[in-house]
Amino acid sequence: MAADIDVYLRGGTYRLSQAFSLGTQDSGQNGHKVVWANYPGEVPVLSGAQQVTGFSLYDSSKNIYRAAVPVGTQSRQLFVNGVRAQRARGPLNPAGFTLSGSSFTTADSSYASFTDAASVEVVDDNAWKQMRCPLAGITVPSGGGSSLDVDPTCFRNNNTAVPNRQFPFNGAGLPALSSISYVENAYQLLDSPGEFYLNSSAGFVYYMPRGGQDLSTADVELPTRETLLTLNGTPGHLVPVNDTDPSITYNGSWSYSSARAVGDLYDDVHSTTVNGDSASYTFTGTGIDVLSEANTDEGGIDVYVDGTKTQSVSAAGTSRLAQQVVASVGGLSKGRHTVKLVKTSGTFLVLDGFTVVPDAVTPALDITFQGLTFAYTTWMLPATAGYIDNQAGVLWDPSHADAPTRIPAAVQVHRSSNITFAGDEITHTGGTGIDLADGTQSSTITGSFIHDTSGGGVSVGEVDDYYLTDTGRMTTGDTVSENWIDHVGQDYSDAVGIWAGYTRNLAISHNDIGHTPYSGISLGWGWGYASPCSMQSAQHLASCRHGTIYAGGNQILDNHVHDVMNILYDGGPIYTNGGQGNDGSTSVLAGNLVEVTNHTNNKLYQDEGSSYWNTYDNVARIGGGGWIGMWTPTIHDINIHDNYSDTSAYNNRGTNITFNQATIVSGGAWPPAAQAVIAAAGPDAGYRPMTGRIDDDDTAISYTGSWTANGNRGLGDYDDAVHATQADGDSASLTFTGTGVSVVGERSSDQGQVEVFLDGTSKGLFDTSSTTRQAQAVVYSTSGLSAGSHTVQVVKRNGTWSTLDGFEVTGVHNDTDPAITYTGASWQYYPSRGFGDYQNDVHAAAANGDSATVTFTGTGISLVTETNSDEGTLAVSLDGAAKGTVNANATSRHAQQTVYAVSGLPIGRHTLTLTKTGGTYLVIDRFDTQ
Repeated sequence: MAADIDVYLRGGTYRLSQAFSLGTQDSGQNGHKVVWANYPGEVPVLSGAQQVTGFSLYDSSKNIYRAAVPVGTQSRQLFVNGVRAQRARGPLNPAGFTLSGSSFTTADSSYASFTDAASVEVVDDNAWKQMRCPLAGITVPSGGGSSLDVDPTCFRNNNTAVPNRQFPFNGAGLPALSSISYVENAYQLLDSPGEFYLNSSAGFVYYMPRGGQDLSTADVELPTRETLLTLNGTPGHLVPVNDTDPSITYNGSWSYSSARAVGDLYDDVHSTTVNGDSASYTFTGTGIDVLSEANTDEGGIDVYVDGTKTQSVSAAGTSRLAQQVVASVGGLSKGRHTVKLVKTSGTFLVLDGFTVVPDAVTPALDITFQGLTFAYTTWMLPATAGYIDNQAGVLWDPSHADAPTRIPAAVQVHRSSNITFAGDEITHTGGTGIDLADGTQSSTITGSFIHDTSGGGVSVGEVDDYYLTDTGRMTTGDTVSENWIDHVGQDYSDAVGIWAGYTRNLAISHNDIGHTPYSGISLGWGWGYASPCSMQSAQHLASCRHGTIYAGGNQILDNHVHDVMNILYDGGPIYTNGGQGNDGSTSVLAGNLVEVTNHTNNKLYQDEGSSYWNTYDNVARIGGGGWIGMWTPTIHDINIHDNYSDTSAYNNRGTNITFNQATIVSGGAWPPAAQAVIAAAGPDAGYRPMTGRIDDDDTAISYTGSWTANGNRGLGDYDDAVHATQADGDSASLTFTGTGVSVVGERSSDQGQVEVFLDGTSKGLFDTSSTTRQAQAVVYSTSGLSAGSHTVQVVKRNGTWSTLDGFEVTGVHNDTDPAITYTGASWQYYPSRGFGDYQNDVHAAAANGDSATVTFTGTGISLVTETNSDEGTLAVSLDGAAKGTVNANATSRHAQQTVYAVSGLPIGRHTLTLTKTGGTYLVIDRFDTQ
């Protein structure tokens, strides 16, 4: 390649019958990239759904509609006009169930009438885990009522024999499926607007529409694909074979030891004390790692490949280290080879396993995806195997010897390098959004919108490659920055916004992560495995499982993490796990704003085994739990300094912790240094959409007093969360640039009056009391202000509570706003024109086809610019749909004219593109949002 190759996808929906798959043959070359991008102003959607039409009223008494789908269609999700439907579900935490054997029994006989009982699932949200199992059936006990009989294999895996491989795979806690949070997926549970039920065997989908939905015109999408895009380098996922593999030949006086509890691969090894004894293994591939242990009683090993001695190595060490790569062979021609290990010295030769490298490391590389939308996937495994949770979207696979596995992603990247995702949208998924897996390196996810996922938002790295010494196979140098990630874990509540396993030099920076059921960011794995035995002993562990991991040099910087831990417990906005710094590096956790923490026990949660962190310049506020927590001695060598918090509570039981208490702030009186952290947290200005709706946890709002915040209220709040205070005199302020503002709160019987100030002048008292609760109520509104900077302040005056759900702003955004993207070579900036422009400047393009694009959050937008004799037509595209053309031509110049306006859009994120199609100039002066 002599230049980049740009592949433009035109707007529209591409319904995929299988994942769009790229490999090494599709890579860029000679430092040039292959760029897959949206055609300017258009939105291509790669979809894994089939559209469902032909709904008719099925049960008029319940307002249930039905449509036919192909018999055998499998899916766990449905979306109507872009809004996720809920699988038919019973009440939360239903009373009256008793666990008896592997059945949940109840006196309620209604469950016995459920049809297709084998499709029904029971779900238990317990501590930090979600566990779910399908039923084997529903029977009637001898005394009446109902017995929900759980699939016995799933019940075993989630209750009687919960997988427990211990360090480095899991910690000590083993919550089990022991109660019911809810029952899901029966037609008889279809009783609330927005719920659906799919009868796969009969070929029908049933849906109870929400208010205002017309199923004769609605876009109803039923996902059937698991993955939309895959990038595959070689090799794929590598899994060690244990020392018990029957293909291994042991010659001599080998013995087998099990249940050693020292950190072996499957808690067992083979060993010999006789020099000359050997172990041979024949494999197909290009290389192999030998897993043993290092210890004082180990010694020399000769390594033979295909009968030829290739190296002599030593497993001797100063102390025991489990699962060490004592020998690595690479560069073989792909084919059948035999490796033989011969003991030459020392007391023991120990064999723990082999990792075969089937193909040479050849990444897919230098590929960019820009401006694309990936939408509508499902994931069917839980319907049959259940959901066997470990933590944070990492599961157990009992069918493969309890190997760790993870929720699949809509966009799956394996063993790739220099892959870029920029300005993409990933949404409406049945699994995770995007996964950089299997040693993906130097790849970037930037400026993307990842939301409404059943699993997590972004995943990076693995949980079972900790032992690697070959840097070419490690997950290193990746970046996740400037992204908006929200409403993840919509089905699997242990999922997190950004998850990372074993990684090196990963940067997670300037992201906005919110409205999650569990943690916001989770980085690291392994618990206390990398911590010395002295620390494990101080933790009162019965044995020491100790080895090394390659993680280190990671950075969690300048993120805004808010409204997390809405369902589960024992997590936090930012959570770290396992060791860092095996390579001598220090990882950094700095400049983050964490707030609205719900069930959190530590806002900055440095959990078991966390080590070699520099934690500073963070702001922790509003919500439960301590501002930082290190609960046990295997947490070590962390430097904590120069942080800010509104609570002094913390937990420090770690080892070698340099702990400096945070600057404790009361009443929202944050010092300038903390205010700088708050202002800088989250995406930079160029990645922030213009906004007409300011949510209550937006960093632009300043709260003074003793405000609290709660998510997952289920009362109709915007984003299901509000801020509230009981103290008279507490206030919330917003400075905005615009021409109007509305204060949005709640009316209820426990609320009273608030006083509103605009630019320092009282606008009077406004009553927020009501005999019935009214969510998202407009408490105060004004318009017609001069276009410029204004400050609105809301002060609680009386009543038990004052509640703030946010502000609606008619915002004014100059042509220089970094949220505007100008595409094309002819754009010029013209300051100080003196023609009456807003802020006396404009941008102008002279070439047809040049465009301006703006993303905004709200319900409407206007282009306010000049009209003149040298202006002409411009094509309008809104959310990828053509909206015709408008004409800015006039007989003479008129500044700040409304040339295009749209309102009444569904509240949310939208994108407007204006493309020059006629006249001499296209001029951009300002955009007004609402």
